[in-house]
Amino acid sequence: MTTSQADPARYNSFLKDLLGVMAYGELSAFERLSSDARYSPSLHDRAVLGRLAVIEFQHYELVSARLDAMGLDPEAAMVPFQPSVDHFHERTRPADWYESLMKAYVIDTVSADFYRAISRHVDEETRALVEHIQADEEATAVLRERLKAALADDPRLASRLALWGRRLLGEALTQAQRVSVEHGFVGGLAGADGDSAAELARGLMAELAANHSRRMTQLGLTG
Repeated sequence: MTTSQADPARYNSFLKDLLGVMAYGELSAFERLSSDARYSPSLHDRAVLGRLAVIEFQHYELVSARLDAMGLDPEAAMVPFQPSVDHFHERTRPADWYESLMKAYVIDTVSADFYRAISRHVDEETRALVEHIQADEEATAVLRERLKAALADDPRLASRLALWGRRLLGEALTQAQRVSVEHGFVGGLAGADGDSAAELARGLMAELAANHSRRMTQLGLTG
């Protein structure tokens, strides 16, 4: 049991925020993928994004159900995060199909890394939910293979998508750090305060960046 779990009121507050931002992130991903499907160069690709959007909505329903089971209103838990998440997506609006694919790949994988890291400090039931949702490799594999195919078909895309990927990572890390600090996820759930919490947050951001770099290398891009 972490220090925060020893204080039920404090822990439940952290948990409500964690599940709230997860739920809104999944709902936003559903909306984003559904909207970005319009860029698809073929009906097959449109169907691919549609399928991924369905998966994101199923994830949203799982988190929402967990909040309901805790006696919490999912909408109330999500609302505090709506402005920052919406603003993030406005700042990272893709220009075409390829940028849409890269955004989905980067944001989904960085988010999965972030939530899995946070889940080290939560109760077993919540950790199982996070791991179930974030371990879904279907969407990641589909996006990775589609990006590889696009880069093989048109190598000229490499420099543009590498630059776009770096921008997305920077925005994602900024967003993750802001959420971590404002809501005390890393320090609060781990029972750390002050300098210790800041050190944990810095370590997590470095971990996210390193994982992203490895994934870009696997695509033949520079991270």
